[in-house]
Amino acid sequence: MTTPYDPAQNQPGQQAVPPTAQFPQVPGGQYPPPAPGQYPPPAPGQYPPPPGQYPPPPNTRKRPSWVLPTLLGVGVFVLLCCGGPLVLGLVSDDKKNDGVSASKEIPAANPSTSAPSAAAPSAAAAAPTTSSAAPAPAKTTASPAPPKPKTFGIGDKVRGGDFEFTVNSVKCGISRVGSSYLNHKAQGTFCRVSVTVKNVTKSAHLFHADGTITAQDASGREYDVDGEAAIYGNDDAKGFLDEINPGNSVKANVYFDVPKGTKLKTITFDAGLFTFAEDAVVTL
Repeated sequence: MTTPYDPAQNQPGQQAVPPTAQFPQVPGGQYPPPAPGQYPPPAPGQYPPPPGQYPPPPNTRKRPSWVLPTLLGVGVFVLLCCGGPLVLGLVSDDKKNDGVSASKEIPAANPSTSAPSAAAPSAAAAAPTTSSAAPAPAKTTASPAPPKPKTFGIGDKVRGGDFEFTVNSVKCGISRVGSSYLNHKAQGTFCRVSVTVKNVTKSAHLFHADGTITAQDASGREYDVDGEAAIYGNDDAKGFLDEINPGNSVKANVYFDVPKGTKLKTITFDAGLFTFAEDAVVTL
C-alpha cells in the first residue's frame, strides 16, 4: 500500500515533485496518451494483455488461388466476344462516313459567284477516289442468221402448189411461132421456155400455163405467158387447159413476148390462191 506523498521523504539535495506532476493533466473521462512502447487502455469489459506480450494480429481471409485466373479468363472471353465486333463495327462506320463525306459535295449558295470554279478542281480531284469501275459489257451472242432460201436452176424439180415443175430449157429471139400458113408473130421477140409439169397430189387437177407461170428480167419487169403463141407452138395445144391425173406429167412450151434484147432472169410458178404453199422460183 502506497503512502501519501510526503515532501519530507525527499532526499536532501533533490527537488520536491508535487503529486500532480506524476501524470499529465487530461480532461475527465479520458485516458492520457500512451507512452512509447505501451498499448492504449483497454475498452470497457476487456483486459489488457500481459506485460511483454502482443495481441494476436487480426485474421486475414486468404482468397483462393483460382479466383484471379478465372476472372482474367472471363474478362478476355468477354472482350473477344463483345469487344471485337464492336471495334469492327466502329471502324466500318468510320469508313462509311469517310466515303459518304468524300462523295458528297456542298453546292454553292450562288451559282454566279466564283465558288463553283473553286469547287471544280476539288471535285475533279475527288472523282478518281469515288468513281467505281465501269461494269464490263455483257456478252451478247449473235442470233444465227436465217437460212437462205434454196435457189433452183434449170433441170431442178421445184414444188409449186399441186404440181412439180421442171424448167428444161430457155431460148429467146424467136420472132414468129407456127407454120408458114398458121402462125403467130411476136410484138417484140419470143422467149420459149420448155417446162415439165407433174401432178403430185392424190386427185386430178387442171393446169393452165397462162396465169400460172410468169417470167422476170434483170430490171424486175414481169411478163405473162402469151396463150395464143402456146397454141401455135405446141402439138395438140399442150399447156392449155390440161387435165392432169395424179402422178402424170405434161411437157409443154411456154412463150413470153418480150422486147428485143431482153434476157429473162427468173421463172415463177404460182402456187395458187387456195393453198398456203409458197410460189416456186427458178433462176435461169
